[in-house]
Amino acid sequence: MQTVGGSPNKMIEDRLRRLDLHGTEDSRPKYERLRSFIAEEVFKGRLKAGTALPSEQQLSEMLQIARTTVRQALSELEKEGVIQRKHGAGTFVNESAGSARRVGLDVLALVVPGAGTGSWPALQAGFQSAATELQKQILVCNTENNLDRQANIFIQLVQKRVAGVALAPTSLPPTPAYQVKHLQDHGIPVVFCHRGVKGVDAPLLAIPFREVGRKAGNLLVSQGHRRVAFFSMHQRVEASVGYEAGLREVLEDAGSTLRESLTYWGDTVSPDATAQTEAVRGALRRMFGEPNPPTAIMASFDPLAERIYLLLGEMGLRVPEDVSLVSFGGASRDGALTERLTSVTVNEVELGRAAARMLQEINDGARPLTGTEKTVVPLGLAAGATVGPAGIGTSRRRE
Repeated sequence: MQTVGGSPNKMIEDRLRRLDLHGTEDSRPKYERLRSFIAEEVFKGRLKAGTALPSEQQLSEMLQIARTTVRQALSELEKEGVIQRKHGAGTFVNESAGSARRVGLDVLALVVPGAGTGSWPALQAGFQSAATELQKQILVCNTENNLDRQANIFIQLVQKRVAGVALAPTSLPPTPAYQVKHLQDHGIPVVFCHRGVKGVDAPLLAIPFREVGRKAGNLLVSQGHRRVAFFSMHQRVEASVGYEAGLREVLEDAGSTLRESLTYWGDTVSPDATAQTEAVRGALRRMFGEPNPPTAIMASFDPLAERIYLLLGEMGLRVPEDVSLVSFGGASRDGALTERLTSVTVNEVELGRAAARMLQEINDGARPLTGTEKTVVPLGLAAGATVGPAGIGTSRRRE
C-alpha cells in the first residue's frame, strides 16, 4: 500500500493483514465487514486522503477472501464517496472522505429502549428542545430493548443518512460494537446516553450507576434502615449491577449487609405486565414471610417502584410507615404516584439537550466523530413521601 508520495504505508498494511473476516462474532457478510473496516480507518484518520489501496487481487490474497467479495466492498465505498477509482492508476481514498458529513435526511435521531414510561419522555423533550434551537427535526425510535429491532433501526437510519444519533443502547443482551460502528463508518455521529458500548469510541453522557445505589443507600441508612431489599426487573444488566453494588457498599459500611434472600433479579424481559407483576408479587411475599423482613426497598427504576408500592398496599403494608421505598428516575416527576416516590434522580431533559448539542458540534467539526469524552451526569434527589424512619411499623407488621 502506498501514500500519495509513493512510500509504503506499512501500518495500514499490517492492520489489513491482521483483519479476520472469518470469525463468527460478527454476523455481517464479509464484504460489509471489509467495507466497515476501511471506512473506519478513513474516518479515524489512519487512512489519509489520497492514500492508494491495494488492488482487488492483492486484498483478496491478503485477506483470503474471494475477489468478488473485495469488489463488492469497494463498490459500496465508492458509492458512499469514501474512495475513488482512477482508470489505469488504482483505487484511492477520496480527498474529502475523512471530513465530509454526507447528510441525506437532515434530522437528529433519538434511539431509546422504551417510550412513554419512566424518564424516556423527559429525555425526548430535552432532545426536541435543543434540536428546535438548532433548527433540526428529530426522529424518535423505540428499540423495546430488542437487539434485532435496534439493528433494523440502525440500517434505516444509515439509509436515510441522518445527521446524528443519540443512543441509549439495548442492555439485555448488550449492544455489540459492530452495530454502532455501522453508523459511524457511514459518517453518522453517535452520542451515547446513560451507558456506552464496549469497543466503540463516542461521546458518553454517563449515569454513575454505583453512585445511584450509594445515594439511595445513604438515605436509607440515615433513617436507621439496615435490612434493605433490592429489586431489579432484569437480570444483571450494567445499570442494576451498579445500583446493587453501591447499595451493598453503604450497608456494609453501616455494619450490615445486603442479604441474598432480599435481592430480586427479574428473569424476564417480556413486555407482559401481568407476568412481571406476578413475579414481583411472589418475591415480596417471600421476603415479608421471613422472620426478619426488610424495613426498606430500593427499586431500580420508577415504574418498578410504582408496581411495588401498589403490591405492598395489597399485602396490607403501608409506605413508609411499615416499609420505606426508594427508586431511581428522572427529575421530571409527572403523575400522582411518581410524585409521591422518593427517588434518586437524573435530569433527563438536560441530558437530552446535551446529546443534541454534541451531535451538532460533531457535524460542525468542533468534536471528532469518534471522540472518547465522558461526561458524568449529576444526580439529584426527589424527596417524595416514601422514605421514613425504620421501626415505625414494626409492631403492626408483627400483628
